Amino acid sequence: MLKPLEDCLQTLNRVVLGKEPQIRLALTCLLARGHLLIEDLPGMGKTTLSQALARVLGLSYQRIQFTSDLLPGDILGTSVFNRDTSAFVFHPGPIFAELVLADEINRATPKSQSALLEAMEEGQVTIEGATRPLPQPFFVIATQNPVSQSGTFALPESQLDRFLMRLSLGYPAHAAEKALLQGQARRELLPQLDAVLDHSALAALQQEVPRIRASDALLEYILRLVEATRSHAQFAWGLSPRATLALLAAARAWALLAGRDYVIPEDVQAVLPAVVGHRLRERADPAGHAAGSLVQWLLREVPVL
Repeated sequence: MLKPLEDCLQTLNRVVLGKEPQIRLALTCLLARGHLLIEDLPGMGKTTLSQALARVLGLSYQRIQFTSDLLPGDILGTSVFNRDTSAFVFHPGPIFAELVLADEINRATPKSQSALLEAMEEGQVTIEGATRPLPQPFFVIATQNPVSQSGTFALPESQLDRFLMRLSLGYPAHAAEKALLQGQARRELLPQLDAVLDHSALAALQQEVPRIRASDALLEYILRLVEATRSHAQFAWGLSPRATLALLAAARAWALLAGRDYVIPEDVQAVLPAVVGHRLRERADPAGHAAGSLVQWLLREVPVL
């Protein structure tokens, strides 16, 4: 079962150069049935990574470009009157795909951003009073530019909490950027990618994640991390039970990617920055720019045993 996952990682690493940790975290997020938020400057490879993931995992793909005039109906779909049948016919929107890229999500108004909420949490959408299930698997990758850029609307906490992880790709290393200059354009490589996993193999891997063993001592470590955010003064607020469950699910998926059927503390530490960084705020800095230092404090101060 591990061989297809290794093949996925190798294929993705050939397309997105020098970003092995972020690619491993993105695949971990999908295996844990979570949604991914990538926050970075334009041109860093966010869109390329999402397209490569869809191709390698054999998922149908739709891209939604969020803008200030985007309406919820543009995302979910709408009913159009058919004169021949004298009835309304529903035309599904781009949300009805297995992997949806919500590009530059913080450029849309809060009303359009909230159209994703039910879809991400429930795997279904309610349109004109009718509830319609979304395809399975269903995975949202949202990208956003830093909030300091003009024309952006910060995602509300309720929306941020629905993303299992937040990643930043960052600038490539010198060797990776040189390979980028010497090699083929990344977008030209995408059509050449073949699906490594089919739907049944991906579903089997996702079902395997909850079966990864987590000892009582490991659960206590996760609880100590969470309780530290709730009891220490530098945290504006503590992690929610949803965040606790997300941390365990991500650690299990990371262990599966490493070829183990049990979780170790290093798995929790590997996924902790991506899982809790966007959920924490420093009391002195409620805008959230110092969340990274809070995560490092947790890793340093909370004992494993």
